[in-house]
Amino acid sequence: MVKEIEIGTVKVGGGRPLVLIAGPCVIESEAATLRCAERLMAICNVVGIPLIFKASYDKANRTSITSYRGPGIREGLRILSKVRESLGVPVLSDVHSVEEVGPAAQALDVLQVPAFLCRQTDLVVAVAKCGRVANIKKGQFLAPWDMANVVGKAVESGSERIMLTERGVSFGYNNLVSDMRSLPILRKFGYPVIYDATHSVQLPGGQGGTSGGQREFVEYLSRAAVAVGIDGIFLEVHEDPEKALSDGPNSLRLEELPSLLKKLKAIDAVVN
Repeated sequence: MVKEIEIGTVKVGGGRPLVLIAGPCVIESEAATLRCAERLMAICNVVGIPLIFKASYDKANRTSITSYRGPGIREGLRILSKVRESLGVPVLSDVHSVEEVGPAAQALDVLQVPAFLCRQTDLVVAVAKCGRVANIKKGQFLAPWDMANVVGKAVESGSERIMLTERGVSFGYNNLVSDMRSLPILRKFGYPVIYDATHSVQLPGGQGGTSGGQREFVEYLSRAAVAVGIDGIFLEVHEDPEKALSDGPNSLRLEELPSLLKKLKAIDAVVN
């Protein structure tokens, strides 16, 4: 049994039903972010799945220097705080340096360590010590059992409020593959495991100056992961992915979310 972690009114792990972490890849504007969060809340209320809202204030790991990164930490945290206060939903965003951890912890419920940075000891330690829940993404370059050392850094730093996210592993050039064996291996560490279905269909750098993606496979991988046994599903969603400023090719259309969540909830009920 994995630990149960409380994030505001949301409880993850401990044998509880599936939790959704969702939102646009990056904050594009205050209005768009609030609109997306409101729609997500409405969908989750109907389907009956707890929501943690996710959006990045800065996408530091972009393919090109010309790629849109977001509004930055100050404005981004202000917008996420507004989402949190107006809707009463827990919020999550990435942090990329030790210096970001303090301000982010003031505004966020969950601080996410990006996959590329999961072995950065100082960052993992700072997030573990900040008092918020840490969502640590497994690097595309790591075997699932290698995350034992990452978990050890967080635990030795005094945190037991940890989630681990699988987002695929590098498979040749410009491609990722999801090995479902990773999920039970990660769960053996005793912390909630999240499956990031939309980043798992990303084609890193696959369009030259930007990353590509295969959103048509999001549903199949999501269903497979829930059938294996996970504690939460991570989905980047957008009202119009073709116009998204980041990760459009692998983002799920908001209008497709209710149908998918109903299927995932049914599978989760059978598994549990």
